[in-house]
Amino acid sequence: MLRRLYDWTLAKAAHRHAEWWLAAFAFMEASFFPVPPHPLLGLMCLAEPKKAIRFAAIATLASVAGGLLGYAIGHFAFEAFGDALLRALHLQESFPKAACFLREKGAIFIIAKGATPIPFKLITITAGFIGLSLVTFIVASLISRSISFMIVGVLFRLYGARIKPVIDRHLGKVTVGFVVLIVVGFMAATLLGGDSKDSRACAQATAVTNA
Repeated sequence: MLRRLYDWTLAKAAHRHAEWWLAAFAFMEASFFPVPPHPLLGLMCLAEPKKAIRFAAIATLASVAGGLLGYAIGHFAFEAFGDALLRALHLQESFPKAACFLREKGAIFIIAKGATPIPFKLITITAGFIGLSLVTFIVASLISRSISFMIVGVLFRLYGARIKPVIDRHLGKVTVGFVVLIVVGFMAATLLGGDSKDSRACAQATAVTNA
């Protein structure tokens, strides 16, 4: 079954409308959609390694555009829509910390956190809520998303043709390894962003400010 799903997904990744689907996923994920576009990007790059850089660029630009929607939600419609969205995505507890760190670090926080498994939509909505400079937000988001997507694009452009036969032969092991990496990444992101002394102090300061 895994083999059939893999072959089917590869076929879809090479479809003539795949770039539009990638752009749509990247756009939505930056503002309200819970599923990241990286798996689709990786499969598209695997299906056509020569276009890997192009695919990564599409994901980057679409994600930044979607980030502007997230920014607008946080800035203009947080009470009407943004707060409920964060709650639906189980991000409401992370919001005070993100707001505090964005006020303190600005672009540095976007670049550092946007390139990690921490949801980019949390950053975009929060940036709009606190009124971060739009120019700062766009520039930092371009850098952050480029790091996230271009690493995938460059690796597949350089090694994609050699990687595919390995994946074809060891699909089960590769799938398990990929899942483990995702889990470890999210655990690391939680540890880095959740219980540190700076995080607690930041959240407490934000709570006092908003009281």
